Amino acid sequence: MRAPDWLTARPVAHRGLHDAARGILENMPGAVQAAIAGNFSIEVDIQLSADGEAMVHHDNALGRLTEGSGALLGKTAAELKAVKFKNTPERMMSLGDLCSLVAGRVPLVIEVKSHFDGDRRLVTRMAEVLATYSGPAVGMSFDPDQVLALRELIPLLPRGIVAEREYTEDEWPEASAAQRRGMTHLRHAFRTRPHFVAYWVNELPAAAPWIARNIFGLPLLTWTVRTPDQRARAISYADQMIFEGFVP
Repeated sequence: MRAPDWLTARPVAHRGLHDAARGILENMPGAVQAAIAGNFSIEVDIQLSADGEAMVHHDNALGRLTEGSGALLGKTAAELKAVKFKNTPERMMSLGDLCSLVAGRVPLVIEVKSHFDGDRRLVTRMAEVLATYSGPAVGMSFDPDQVLALRELIPLLPRGIVAEREYTEDEWPEASAAQRRGMTHLRHAFRTRPHFVAYWVNELPAAAPWIARNIFGLPLLTWTVRTPDQRARAISYADQMIFEGFVP
């Protein structure tokens, strides 16, 4: 299997085409609808609820962009679907809700968030939802164990690794020292066998993604492109950008 051609054909809207100045917040239905209107692929994050549902949200806890507080893992899907985004009438979606909203009109790039505890319930639920979804989609994660779960539980879904050059304890407190070492330099690639790489734009060029792209032929996405300088870097060193804060 290889990564689909659509993955690099069009820029990918990071957490949807959001614009806080217009009341459109990341990962909410309005951001998804705006990306569809612009014909952009949509990158979204999924988190696990207390009852095993895949919820569309980036943060582990409520409060930054939503009403309420507390860890998503401590709340049921029904409780999370009642959560409103701040200063909007919109509410949090499940992955199933997202698929129903998009209905195959644009591709989905689904990032599996992880607590680095080996829990596969989120990928298991993702597999169940995507089994009845016919639209184009790929999965990816920072956590090699979750990429391995994608490989084993959804083998026909193209998968990628999200990566950067180094992983500090301050930024990755849930990952052990051994896990952080295992994430560097894509050294897990022969185990996870990703079909593409998504690398931090500020750290391009770098040896590991160069090898993945130029030796092994893996498409290289880069995140998150916000400035003209980052866009120029993306054009020079990657095959496509995951962007926010402007409309390409």
